[in-house]
Amino acid sequence: MRFDNAYFITGTAYAGKSTMVKLLAEKYDGILCEENYHDALLPGLSREEFPCVTYTRDLEDWHDFIRRTPEQYKAWIDGASKECEILELRILEELRNQGKPVFVDTNISIETLKTIARPDHVLIMLADPDVSVRRFFERPDREKQFLYRLIMEEPDPEQAMENYRKGLMLINSQENYDNLLHSGFPVVHRDDSRSIQQTLALVEKSFGLC
Repeated sequence: MRFDNAYFITGTAYAGKSTMVKLLAEKYDGILCEENYHDALLPGLSREEFPCVTYTRDLEDWHDFIRRTPEQYKAWIDGASKECEILELRILEELRNQGKPVFVDTNISIETLKTIARPDHVLIMLADPDVSVRRFFERPDREKQFLYRLIMEEPDPEQAMENYRKGLMLINSQENYDNLLHSGFPVVHRDDSRSIQQTLALVEKSFGLC
C-alpha cells in the first residue's frame, strides 16, 4: 500500500510541522491532515482495541493524566503513536483517490513511511529537544493551557510541573532526536532567524514542489 499523492512531515515538537502542512495545503489546493487528524475517528473506537487513544476520551478526572509517572507517560505516548498509525492509514486510504495532494502532519513511524511513501514525499522537521520541554506551555492552544491549569491546581504545583516535565524529557530525548536525524529522509532544522516563508521554500524544495 503506497500513498504517492501524500506528503508527510514528521519530527519533533516546536519544529514547525503543523504550520508547514497548513501552508502547503492552502498553496497547492491540497487536503490538510493536521496534527491528530485521527481524532475524527475517536468517538467510534473500541477501548479494548485502542486503549491508549481512547484513554483521554474515557478519562473521568483529568488530574489523573498529569499525575502519571514519567515512565507511564512515555509508555502511553509510545502506545498511542502505534494506534494512531493504524487510524491514520485508514483515513489516508480513503483519501488516496481524491485527485488532490494530501499534506500530513503524521504520527506514522519512520519504518512504515519507508514502505508507504515516496522517498521525496517525507520530510523530518527538528527542534532542539530542550526547546520541546522548556517551551511546552508557551503555546496558546487550549490543550496545553488546560494542562497548565491542572498542574497549577495540584497541592504542590512545583512538584507536579517537575513530574510532567520529566515525562516530556523522556519523549523528547536526544535518542529520539538522533533517530529522526539519521532516518535517511531530508531534514529541516528549526531556525528562529529564518522566516516562515523561507522555511516553506525549504520544505517545497525538499518535496520537489518548486
